[in-house]
Amino acid sequence: MRLLTGLLSLGLLAAPAAQAAPIEFYQVEGVEYDSSVQTPEAHFGFGVGERPVRHDLMVSYLTEIAESSDRISVETIGYSHERRPILFFTVTSPENHGRIEEIREAHLAQLDPANPAGDGPAVVWINYGVHGAESSGMDAVIPTLYHFAAAQGDEIEQTLNDSVILITAIFNPDGHARRINHVEAFAGSVPTTDPSHEQHNLWVEARTNHYWFDLNRQWLLQTQPESQAWLTQWHHWKPQVSADFHEMGTEATYYFHPGEPLRRNPLIPVEARELTQGIAEHHIEFLDGEGRLFTSEEGFDNFYVGKGSTYPQVNGSLGILFEIGAARGGLIEAERGLVRHDDNVRTQFRTSLTTVSGALAQREQIADYQRRFFAEALAAGEQDRVRGYVFSAEGDPARLNMFVDLLDRHDVDVYALGRDVRAGGRTFEPGEAFIVPMAHTQYTMIRSIFDQPTEFAENIFYDVSGWTLPLAYDLEFAALNTITGDMLAEQVDPQPMAQPAPPVSSYGYILRWSDYYAPRGLYRLLDEDVEVRIATEPAVILTHEGEIEFGAGTVFVPFMGQEMSRDAIHALVSRIAEEDGVPVFSAMSGSTSNNTPDLGDRRGFRSVDRPEVLVLFDDGLSLYDAGEVWHQLDHRMHIPVTLRRKDELSGLDWSRYTHLIMVGGGNTRLDESVQERMEQWVREEGGVVIATRQGATRMQDIFFGSDEDNEAETASDEPLERRDYASMQINDAEHVIGGAIFAGDLDTSHPIGFGYSDRFLPLHRNTALILDRPEDDPFAVVVEYAEDPLLAGYASERRQDELSGTPAVVARRAGAGSVILFADNPNFRATFRGTEKMFMNAVFFGGLISRPSGDY
Repeated sequence: MRLLTGLLSLGLLAAPAAQAAPIEFYQVEGVEYDSSVQTPEAHFGFGVGERPVRHDLMVSYLTEIAESSDRISVETIGYSHERRPILFFTVTSPENHGRIEEIREAHLAQLDPANPAGDGPAVVWINYGVHGAESSGMDAVIPTLYHFAAAQGDEIEQTLNDSVILITAIFNPDGHARRINHVEAFAGSVPTTDPSHEQHNLWVEARTNHYWFDLNRQWLLQTQPESQAWLTQWHHWKPQVSADFHEMGTEATYYFHPGEPLRRNPLIPVEARELTQGIAEHHIEFLDGEGRLFTSEEGFDNFYVGKGSTYPQVNGSLGILFEIGAARGGLIEAERGLVRHDDNVRTQFRTSLTTVSGALAQREQIADYQRRFFAEALAAGEQDRVRGYVFSAEGDPARLNMFVDLLDRHDVDVYALGRDVRAGGRTFEPGEAFIVPMAHTQYTMIRSIFDQPTEFAENIFYDVSGWTLPLAYDLEFAALNTITGDMLAEQVDPQPMAQPAPPVSSYGYILRWSDYYAPRGLYRLLDEDVEVRIATEPAVILTHEGEIEFGAGTVFVPFMGQEMSRDAIHALVSRIAEEDGVPVFSAMSGSTSNNTPDLGDRRGFRSVDRPEVLVLFDDGLSLYDAGEVWHQLDHRMHIPVTLRRKDELSGLDWSRYTHLIMVGGGNTRLDESVQERMEQWVREEGGVVIATRQGATRMQDIFFGSDEDNEAETASDEPLERRDYASMQINDAEHVIGGAIFAGDLDTSHPIGFGYSDRFLPLHRNTALILDRPEDDPFAVVVEYAEDPLLAGYASERRQDELSGTPAVVARRAGAGSVILFADNPNFRATFRGTEKMFMNAVFFGGLISRPSGDY
């Protein structure tokens, strides 16, 4: 102990990075606490707020608290990409724990309009830590669970008897771990409060998960394991109140819902806002009592249903967002004074308690509201002129199954189609299509998924304005004005994607390119040095199932010229069928029918090489966009990628790579010497560049030149009209495309269009950038925006007119190589399954693009 004291006095061991906060700092005034319950500082060796709490320490402490308390149970509901556990705590009285499943089932049963109202405990959900950089939104769970375990007296006993409190911690353990590593790496012996200090500078990198996804956009989209875990548990209970704790810019004070009055999704009942305001009065009482600054109706909306505070509101719950000005590294200067992490944690903890007390104060009203929400939803669904939706995905059962799985995660019932149905100008057939009836208690959620709004009361959006998911999945779908009994076959669940192994062939094997995971199967083959040939046009091939017409992009695996044995090839394609879900066909002959190219035709079937992909990130490039590329290639398609910072390309061995991918962002500039080497790599060595958004306009300028700034025209010869200053925010947003869905016309004969069944393609768009139309290559525009392009979301008439008929995707030869430009992000939030196929085509088929030889 003397040695330790001496080292500390000499400054040889790190001192606390922020102010120490023993548990007494968090304890509620006038409440007695059980001294036998272990305090955080006793477990950690430091107080909450003194230094970051690593995930393993938090897990061990919270688990110990739960296991030693008869008020708290804990279970692991899922794991992050990096295999960190996501813990779920149920907090209630010991008596309620003894019949917890009975309470849950009774709560769900009374939400069915056919059943009588119940009188069970209030069900309150609190989630902490969806953004890893927002530390108080994570650490607040520590004093919260300690309080529920240790607090004594009639008030806490009554609270626990009258409520079931569901707590998830931590929503985003990988981002949490990244933030702590950064803060610790730049911590000193004394706190540095200068906002310019590197310790305070990790926001996007830490707020995201392993693949750099913002998990607070994943409640609707459900592409990440963390969100899948917590949403399953959310619907397992369907809580009445859902609280979501965050941080915002340091200079901000404290925010909590109900939010902007005018920026409410029209599917959310007005009554939800009124009840939320009732809970807010409890926060206000606490904050006023301490003289704290706050706001509750400014800055944040309730529009995009994929956020943690909005999703509950279209599912019968009250969703409440909390945001506090961040202390970043732990102690940081601001105009309003020093911002302290421990103080932020305390505020988030205390408003966790006022959330519970506010919910209990309106317990009967909130329970009645939730019950009426589902009853009125069912009634609205029965009266809606749209009786349901029918949908299919031609040639791609995997993509169709993904959508069924998504609907299942949102507790939406799906039925197999029972007979042929003509709707939306096409015929949907049994075995290939499904129906979602609107007469359902999840009617509001169904509308959230299928609606295509294009008109809005206000044009300011905190997030995207269009998210019609069947468009994002590029499904064929149509509204039904009538549903008869014979149209509905059995109710279906998501199916395993495994396909049967093909019979042993004497000639070779065929993989259909229209299937979503065909790129994963193709990469398996190339990675095993199997020679493959790609169909450049449709071909009618004799298979073990008879003659089948396969589209362009079809993968043919011949036996001739292979080093791998026929048995080994059969085993490999069988694994592709089973593990990747791609149907594999046995080719019976090299001769084809209907005047289509034979399998040995060198123009009709061309070879491709294994891609070696370099993905640039950082230095001004969007981390979200780069993460979506990484996730698509690595996680989904099992294609290894090399991640390299954009400003660290000097000395790179370019000969190692076949593809360079650059996403958009605020800075797409390249060092001059790097740019010269990249051009040489493309023009002389056959490299393929794939670029999106601002990255696309940068590569367009580098390889093809441009006389424009690639921004849609904003100037006008007309004199500016005088406007009131108060209207600036709305006027500034008038021509912003914050995230909408547009219609594109796709050339399905182009290598970047292989695998699609029709020319109609929905595309996500959130910039006003416009690609140049090549003057010397009339075949280079793969996708062109439609004449009337807006399908869902907000875009001003001016922006729609500017985008109409312009290129959305351009693919051109540049010397020996190719350059493929996407005006926007084809991998947006890992949800636009339709445009993701184009991106994979760019990876595998960029080298198949030909240069026109005629004079145009």
